[in-house]
Amino acid sequence: MLTFATSTWGSAFIAGKFAVQSFEPATVAFFRFFGAAILLFPLMFVMEKNRQKPNLKDYGLFAVLGMTGIALYNIFFFLASKHAPVIKSSLFIASNPVLIVLLSALFLKETITRNNIIGLAIALSGAFFIITDGHLLSLFSLGFEPIDFVLMGAVISWALYSVVGKIVLKKFSSVESTTYAVAFGTLFLLPFVLAETTWQDVQLATGTTWVAIIHMSVLVTVVSFVMYYNGIKEIGAAKASIFINVMPVSAVIMATLFLGENFTAAHAIGAALVLSGVYIGTNPRLFKKKQTAKIVKNEIA
Repeated sequence: MLTFATSTWGSAFIAGKFAVQSFEPATVAFFRFFGAAILLFPLMFVMEKNRQKPNLKDYGLFAVLGMTGIALYNIFFFLASKHAPVIKSSLFIASNPVLIVLLSALFLKETITRNNIIGLAIALSGAFFIITDGHLLSLFSLGFEPIDFVLMGAVISWALYSVVGKIVLKKFSSVESTTYAVAFGTLFLLPFVLAETTWQDVQLATGTTWVAIIHMSVLVTVVSFVMYYNGIKEIGAAKASIFINVMPVSAVIMATLFLGENFTAAHAIGAALVLSGVYIGTNPRLFKKKQTAKIVKNEIA
């Protein structure tokens, strides 16, 4: 279930490429989450029989979730889908888990371990390797491309969403939190749709566009969400989070197969660095095992 869910998340990069051919990024995001909200609310009513009624403060937190993780993140995401190669955007966003660890330490006072620092450094170096296509020194001479700032915005938005989500999850279930966040995010996206999209645009949209949006609403957002959290119930959140690393790998493979994007040696090195950094940064026992073995060895000696 976990492998299928996170692989499906990777397909959102491909579906986004097709969807933005007919609509602007904010409009694609709106239709995706409007469809997801229609499915999530009945799902919440079925799965969460003993729901708590949110108060005003709770609705404020849900609004923050909707603004960061649904509205802003997806505007950035679909802008990247329109203007950046899937390989570059998917691998860059793969550094999310380590940034989440850092922000959790800053805002939630969680302890930063040596693993977090090492993982963060490795993952960010991998992201820079991807951005510069292996020419790291060009960062000092050329700087970032505009689309790289968009990708950075996506990473920061999702990290903030995750940090605030940890606060919300202390009171509400994952299903409730996601449903309310999707609802608020859809409302925040509505003004963009009204400003940039006409009824004629909707009528002229291709069948491929609608298939891509339905895929993102049903499979990427709803089905994969349920499967992912069922997986967490089975093996726990710590082990389940490692499967998130399947997402960029899935996106890279699908981009190479279906979009004909080139997979360069720099992408391979950057991918290895990003995924290695994420694994090290989110695995607190990695070095503890080595240290424990060393201590035992010294005691025996």
